[in-house]
Amino acid sequence: MEEILSDKIGKKIILLGNDAILRGALESGVQFVSTYPGTPASEIGNTLYRIQSSKFKIKNFYFEFSTNEKVAMEAGAGASFSGLRTLVVMKHFGLNVASDFLMPLVYSGIKGGMVIVVADDPNCWSSAQSEQDIRAFAQLAHIPILEPSDSQECKDFTKLAFEISEKFKIPVMIRETTRVALQSGIVKLGKIILGKRKGKFVKDPHQFVTMPPRVLEMKKELLKKIRRIKKEISEKSPLNKTYGKNSKIGIITFGVSFLYAMEALKDLNLNLPVLKLGFFYPLPKEKIKKFIKNFKKVLIVEELEPYLEKEVKELAKEVNTKLQIFGKDLLPEVGEFRPEYVMKAVAKLTGKRWKISESKLPDFPKRRPQLCPGCPYWLVFQGVKKAANPKEVIFGGEIGCYMLAGLAPHYIQDYLFCMGSSVGIAHGIKKSSKQKLIAFVGDSSFFHSGIPALINAVHNKSNPLVVIMDNRTTAMTGHQPHPGTEKTGMGEKTEATKIEDIVKACGVKNLKIIDPINQKEFIKTVQKFLKNKEVSVIIARRSCLFIKI
Repeated sequence: MEEILSDKIGKKIILLGNDAILRGALESGVQFVSTYPGTPASEIGNTLYRIQSSKFKIKNFYFEFSTNEKVAMEAGAGASFSGLRTLVVMKHFGLNVASDFLMPLVYSGIKGGMVIVVADDPNCWSSAQSEQDIRAFAQLAHIPILEPSDSQECKDFTKLAFEISEKFKIPVMIRETTRVALQSGIVKLGKIILGKRKGKFVKDPHQFVTMPPRVLEMKKELLKKIRRIKKEISEKSPLNKTYGKNSKIGIITFGVSFLYAMEALKDLNLNLPVLKLGFFYPLPKEKIKKFIKNFKKVLIVEELEPYLEKEVKELAKEVNTKLQIFGKDLLPEVGEFRPEYVMKAVAKLTGKRWKISESKLPDFPKRRPQLCPGCPYWLVFQGVKKAANPKEVIFGGEIGCYMLAGLAPHYIQDYLFCMGSSVGIAHGIKKSSKQKLIAFVGDSSFFHSGIPALINAVHNKSNPLVVIMDNRTTAMTGHQPHPGTEKTGMGEKTEATKIEDIVKACGVKNLKIIDPINQKEFIKTVQKFLKNKEVSVIIARRSCLFIKI
């Protein structure tokens, strides 16, 4: 923590990609940071929480763990509208939650620079819901997207993103992937700038109200901004670099894929020309056309969706119709890249012989993910299985530690999609059948997006049994506070919002708060509530072993 706040300009330290982004924001004079914890982006918020709760507290600075990603982006926008430089952080699935606000936000004329960091998770290492590629939002929302490949670039790209954002009055997105966010690398430090701006919102419906007919004018202005960014920044930016010597075969890549490509060339003893892009949107199309003009073959090295490959194929029609373009025919579209994947593709393209030596690992015993010893969820799952026959009762899950209910030894999870969905789906099932159903919701998930689904089920006279797993923290992503706890992201004491008060306000009449260690009471209540003709809620309240209440 002391290292990331070092004031020794020019000093080189080792930082995670996430911490390098935070350092870049601090060197840009950021004053407002909001996030909802989501791996692989969690470290940015976790580090700030430790800083703001300690003697190293940053002056003229505000940080919060917001209720969800949409609220985090809205709060960040409010600070930016008031003239403060703002950083908003989330994982890829969180951008889905925030997209309702993102689309009109890009139309607005923000005042303080606003940078949105989103972390994709190829291979679903920590985000099991989907293997998503958020670059799709670039053209959909018309938002500039930069993509670093290592820790130094994470810092440098963040600083540039703030400059672009403030100059063109547009939010700018930094896309990272798990391998970039969690890699360690050497970072050369610049000067931390303590923000001294005083926020003030100046009324201007011309910039902050997205309603017809003005909204159509705002879209025209947005497209004009994008054209200017492309011409003045993207096409000329040193973020887009060319490596290697002249050849009839080239490679175009970006992000962590660039590191795989360079490693492959080194191992194969090749020195092919490589165009590394830092800008994904707006894409430096003229630079790409110039690069591919005289090639016979080009390989597009990009993880997940072939967005860049499609763009290059279109550009080749203008400048090199005979160009052979390779991408997903040689590289996988599913899962995270490995160096040997790229090496094999480059070898095939160049006719270079290659051999990879496979060292056989010992036959280690396999260990499945499981709840921590002493976790209160063991008691909940144990009690539920005794109270309700899994062959007769449907079990709905969500994202959190309790998603492990689907694995051994529990096997009580019949659907799982996203936060807030267990009760929403439960309502649909209950309205479609007479089956008994128990929906599990975590405490942080309940505040995040579970409340609207509960209101909907009550209002429409449904009758699932909802078990709210209240372990008093956001356990799965690092024990961050949420509205049900008594600390803010700044480390300040606050009044905890009582889940039971919200449940009652939603109109739930059948409610009981139980410590699941009281197994007899818990089992009896589950059996009783499953027979009710109205929505019933059990708040299973017992603290996670790793926090102090």
